[in-house]
Amino acid sequence: MAATQPDLDAAYDLCRRITKAEAKNFYYAFRTLPAVKRRAIYAAYAFCRLCDDISDEDMTREERLDGFRGVRESLIQARQGRFDEPVFAALGDAATRFEIPPEHFEEIVVGVEMDLDVTRYQTFDDLREYCHKVASVVGLVSIRIFGHDEHPEVETYAVDLGLAMQLTNILRDIKEDAGRDRVYIPQDELSRFGVSETDLTNSVVDGPFRELMRFQVGRAREFFESGRKLIPLLEPDARACTAVLIGVYTSILNRIEAADYDVFSQRVNLSTGEKLRTMAKLWAMSRVPGLRGLL
Repeated sequence: MAATQPDLDAAYDLCRRITKAEAKNFYYAFRTLPAVKRRAIYAAYAFCRLCDDISDEDMTREERLDGFRGVRESLIQARQGRFDEPVFAALGDAATRFEIPPEHFEEIVVGVEMDLDVTRYQTFDDLREYCHKVASVVGLVSIRIFGHDEHPEVETYAVDLGLAMQLTNILRDIKEDAGRDRVYIPQDELSRFGVSETDLTNSVVDGPFRELMRFQVGRAREFFESGRKLIPLLEPDARACTAVLIGVYTSILNRIEAADYDVFSQRVNLSTGEKLRTMAKLWAMSRVPGLRGLL
């Protein structure tokens, strides 16, 4: 059925609540956006979360595949203006309003679906393909919502920023992923630095592991530096959001380094207060003309 305005308002509010409950790193950054863009980005995140939940649920492989088939059917219906679920009502409205290509959402589904069968990546190129689908494409969706200059590299910067954030997540979650028999660090890089999967499972933090992590963190920072070039190309009311995301995620890398690369003893993250301070500082900088160039 077609969504009425009250239905849409309720659907967008559900997406907001999902984002607030499940992704505080994103939520505080999204709060800096104007309302219409903020609602749309909540819808995009809620869709990604729905896909992740299907992948992570304690279901059989066939049940998960059925779940993804349902997502694809809901995407088709949303493009036709028919909505059976609130998240897709909001997503369909946002996609129409901001002219988001439907293939972006399909590519996200394909990426999350990969987790059903792929638990190891031989090379960084292999990992990058996965990251492109589950993270970089989200960056491409985001810049449609944010608005941007017609610059030849704008999509490259958005792709690199999504990749940098996903690489940071991978480093932060090594212990959790190893416990689920998932290793996202490329196999050839584990071998090059002399780190075994058993080392990861046993939470070994030694010289080889630290060298491996130093390399991984350095690479993530390189992609953040590329992604940072996106900020001045965005519409002014979206720059603080992107700056806050970069600030929060690079702070996670700082924490990993400060812990001497021990990501096993406790999960590396920022407190709510630290996130709010980062948001306030970068939002304030975005409002001062002389400081905008520093973002």
